[in-house]
Amino acid sequence: MSRPQSERGVLPAAAALLGRAGRAGSRRLTTALGGAERTRVIVLLAAVLGLSSADAATVGAAATQLRHALHIGNTDIGLLVTVTSLVAAVASLPFGVLADRVRRTSILGAAIVLWGAAMIWSATVGSFGELLLARVFLGGVTAAAGPLVASLVGDYFPAAERGRIYGYILAGELAGAGVGFAVTGDIATLSWRAAFVILALPAFALAWLMFKLPEPRRGGRSALAHPDAPVEEVPAGEPRETDAQRLAREHGIEPEPELVLTRDPRRMGLLAATRYLLSIRTNIVLIAASACGYYFLAGVQTFGVEFVTRQYGIAQALGTLVLLVVGAGAIGGVLAGGAMGDFLLRRGYLKGRILVSAVAATAAVVLFVPAIFTRSAVALSAQNPPLDAARLDIMVPLLWGRAEGVRTFLRTTAQALAPLLFGAVSDYVFGGGRSGLQWTFAVMLLPLGASAWFLYRALGTYPRDVATAAASGAGAPRPSETLA
Repeated sequence: MSRPQSERGVLPAAAALLGRAGRAGSRRLTTALGGAERTRVIVLLAAVLGLSSADAATVGAAATQLRHALHIGNTDIGLLVTVTSLVAAVASLPFGVLADRVRRTSILGAAIVLWGAAMIWSATVGSFGELLLARVFLGGVTAAAGPLVASLVGDYFPAAERGRIYGYILAGELAGAGVGFAVTGDIATLSWRAAFVILALPAFALAWLMFKLPEPRRGGRSALAHPDAPVEEVPAGEPRETDAQRLAREHGIEPEPELVLTRDPRRMGLLAATRYLLSIRTNIVLIAASACGYYFLAGVQTFGVEFVTRQYGIAQALGTLVLLVVGAGAIGGVLAGGAMGDFLLRRGYLKGRILVSAVAATAAVVLFVPAIFTRSAVALSAQNPPLDAARLDIMVPLLWGRAEGVRTFLRTTAQALAPLLFGAVSDYVFGGGRSGLQWTFAVMLLPLGASAWFLYRALGTYPRDVATAAASGAGAPRPSETLA
């Protein structure tokens, strides 16, 4: 029997309404981000981090199915994530060198192709040992994301708005974790193999788009300024002074004489560059703070679904929905944290980005109670965008890739231990089960407290290290790269 004419017109009308809403949302997003080209770059960089985060979260969301299918325990689940992270930590160092010397968009595109291959490999394994080997390979190629994305952010966007830009990009990382928890996690209840395949498919499309992205000039000389931003006149061949560097100069802050670079950073070997980067006090404390925060976050990504389902006695599908609410709060946190750090800097407060990160880290500890889990997630995530922007403020542009490589190596090494330690502490110290995870999460609040302490220390060292970066940049040779 044919449907009435009024019913036959409902679906096309609804589709047209959704299409108009989608186009309107796309236009608003493009306007908010400052134009089509800026939107393209932000969305692609956010997708890169999102893809990596989705894969890591999928292991945690599929933990129950992996345990049953491969006959493993919580410690083995933690080992899967830990091995991936440790390999990524080591591989981040050579990728950091490449980020300072080669075309970054091409290297990143090639790495993403290998990500997709590694995800498909993960879906075809027949034993825990094979899956572990696939994760080793995956960790090696996902290491490209940290150094290359950080270097590209520094060159694509003006310094005054890098905190806000990092907020958008890290929102993509959190959205990817949400996809891993909810979408592929729910698929994993039917088939954990299908969950990995579903993640692999967008990787190849993302790689193609990354290959087509133009390569920015080094040092931010071709930065994509927001159309509403005032036009900066920078003489040809002169370094672009950041807002933080200008404030340091106006406040009469002197650089550290022994840390002012007088040679071409591109000619520094990895060991020499690493020694220099670790001699910058603010860099050390920011790395330590970041490591502590990401350590806790890695544990949440791996065991968060199981923690919520056991804590509240709910099904996995509902547990992933709870964590989606938490993730939505975290996205709000990164957007607010990045914007607030930039705002304080524009208002003349040199330490604004560090202060926002320190206050957010403190709030994350205070608010972490299961009943207010979402508020803690907001605070935990809010510290990262201003922190990432502040790291670029204290580095010479031609060292951005290696600086992020070294930071990623040290941060990820600590972060890699989280899933294994969370699982082992839960199984062997607190006896496993519901109470085991509860006590484990409570004990693991200690690294969050350490993160806040490190950030308050950075308030005293950051201004002088900004002045040192400005003095080093003023004396550095001018790179000759052009926008591809």
